Parts: sequence; C-alpha cells; structure tokens
Amino acid sequence: MIRYTLLSVFFTLITYANTISIPKETQQLLVIVSKDWKTKYASLQRYEKDAKVWKAVGNEIEIIIGRNGMGWGLGEHTVPKDASIIKREGDGKAPAGLFRLGHGFGYNDLAIEFPYATYSNRSFHCVDDSTSKYYNQIVDVRKISRDYNSHEFMRLKNDFYKYGITVEHNPNNIAQRGSCIFIHLKKPNDLASSGCSMMREDEIKVLLKWLDKSKDPMLLQLPINEVANVKSLKL
Repeated sequence: MIRYTLLSVFFTLITYANTISIPKETQQLLVIVSKDWKTKYASLQRYEKDAKVWKAVGNEIEIIIGRNGMGWGLGEHTVPKDASIIKREGDGKAPAGLFRLGHGFGYNDLAIEFPYATYSNRSFHCVDDSTSKYYNQIVDVRKISRDYNSHEFMRLKNDFYKYGITVEHNPNNIAQRGSCIFIHLKKPNDLASSGCSMMREDEIKVLLKWLDKSKDPMLLQLPINEVANVKSLKL
C-alpha cells in the first residue's frame, strides 16, 4: 500500500502545476493520488476552501482504482502534449486529470445536499458502446430506442453500485476515450476496477453527505510522479 501524506502532495501541486487550473468557484475538492501510473492502489483526501485557503477535511483513506493504474483522461484540464499514457475504452485505467462530479446514485433514496439518482431496477444502463449516440451516458432503456450492444447495469446483482458518484470524464462523449467512470463500493480482496475509484460503504456515504452542489465540487486524480511534471495550480 502507498505510504505518503496527501496533504503534502496537495500543496506540492499548488506550487508546481500549470496544466491544471481549479475554477475559482470550486470550494470542495477530492484529491486522489497513486504512487505511479501502473498501481491499482491510491489515497483520497477531501479538501474545502475556507477564505481562499484549502484545508484538509477528515482522514485520508486508502482506495482502489483501475486494474491498470491511470491514464490521462478528458476533463477540465489540458492533457500534456507529450503524454504517452492516455485513457482509452476498455484499458482498465482510471482517468488522470481534473473532473467535475455529476451526481450521487444508489439503490435506495438518500437525502443529501448533492444531486442524487435512485436506480431501483435494471432498466437504467450506462452505455459503453462507442458506436451508440448514448455512449458514456446513463439512460432508462424504457424511454429510448436502443442502439447499443454493450452497457453496464446501474442496478447490479451485487452491492458495488449500492452507493456511487458519477465522474464527468469524457464530457463530450468522444468515441473510444472511456466511459462510465464512477466512484463506488470496493470489491472483495482488493480486486481492482475497469477504471473507477472504489472504497468502503461507510467511506462513500461520508463523501455523499459532505458534497454540496453549491460548492462546485471537483475531483483531482493524478499519480505522484506527475506532480514534478506540472508547473502551477491556479487557485
């Protein structure tokens, strides 16, 4: 498991990054950092802006990400021109970069200060077929004309999606650039995901109850060795 302090990593990013700019209106930030591009292990720390100063909230937690580590994704950042590790559909990598958070979701209703969708049956699909006009979108199959051959059920036969948060990776739904990226519950025995970030149920419920849409929360997700390659994080 990784052994470093995300607080020190975060303030290093503030000092040394320039491909990433946190919007001024963002007052909540999830920071996920791994030790390299290949590992499935990472740590997550919450931050909240107080009078223009970012402060850590709660404890750092250990999480599991993509089975093949990370690759640069598409979000609210600029992908470095010399980037060689790029997130693609089906590559088993979690997206690296800065991303908006979409909405919380789960199998049952939850009263929180963040948009939340209840997926109580298996009619809700997240489309991972790049040829579909619904690629990288969650749809209710009862309300559309289905044009895809592959998808994820938002109501699984297990509890992995009992609670989750959508990550707005690939917001323009560009074919083959990755789809259906979530934060959700861990699998047993530290099994990795296809590109999502995973934690315990009690930990994700803390996130869901903490997130506030009015504070424009975002996700910053990077390997530690990328910190030295960025120049200045604008706050």
